[in-house]
Amino acid sequence: MSDIKSTGKPLGEAKKVAIMIHGRGASADSIIGLVKYLNMDDFAVLAPQAPGNTWYPYSFMAPDQSNEPSLSQAIQIIDGLVSEVLEKGFSPEQIYFIGFSQGACLSLEYAARNAKKYGGIIAFTGGLIGENINTSKYIGVFSGTPIFVGSSHKDMHVPLSRIEESAVVLEKMGAAAKTLIFQDTNHTIRQEEIDWVNANILSKN
Repeated sequence: MSDIKSTGKPLGEAKKVAIMIHGRGASADSIIGLVKYLNMDDFAVLAPQAPGNTWYPYSFMAPDQSNEPSLSQAIQIIDGLVSEVLEKGFSPEQIYFIGFSQGACLSLEYAARNAKKYGGIIAFTGGLIGENINTSKYIGVFSGTPIFVGSSHKDMHVPLSRIEESAVVLEKMGAAAKTLIFQDTNHTIRQEEIDWVNANILSKN
C-alpha cells in the first residue's frame, strides 16, 4: 500500500470521506493543501502518495501499454483506499474524489471503471485516460453522481476535445457532469472552480 496522508476529521467521526489525488511531480501534502479553500468541515481526507511522485510515466493520452504497469498499480492503490473506507461503514454516496491534473485524470478513470452513486468527483483539469477512450473498461452506473471538470480552453496537457468527450461518456453512464472552461492557458485551479465546487458539490447533503 502506498503512503497515505490524512487530515480533517478522523474516519470514526466524519460524515464524508474525500480521496484527494495529487498531480505529476507533486505530493499528497500538496493536494491536501487545497482543503483550506474547500468546504470540507465534515470530511475525513485521505491522500495517497504516488511512488516517485508520479502515478504513470507518460501523457494520459499516450498509447495504453506505455503507462503500464504504473497505471494499473495506481488504480489498485485507489481501489484499496475505497475498500478500506467502505469497510469502515461508509457508503459510496459518502465518498468523494478530488484530483488535479494527473490526479484528476486518475480520479475520473477510477470512477468510470467503478461507477456507482458517489458523493461527487471533482477533476481540476483532467479527462478519461487512454490513447482513445475505451468504454469497454467502464462498468456500473453513476446514478446522478455530480462530476465536475474545470480547465483552460487550451491547456498544455489536457486537450479540450478530451474533456468534452469524457463528459459525454460520463453522462451516458448516468453522471451529472459539469464542465467549466476558461479563456486562459493556465494549468492551475481557479477561484471560480473552487466557488462552483463548494456551492454545488461539497455543500450538498
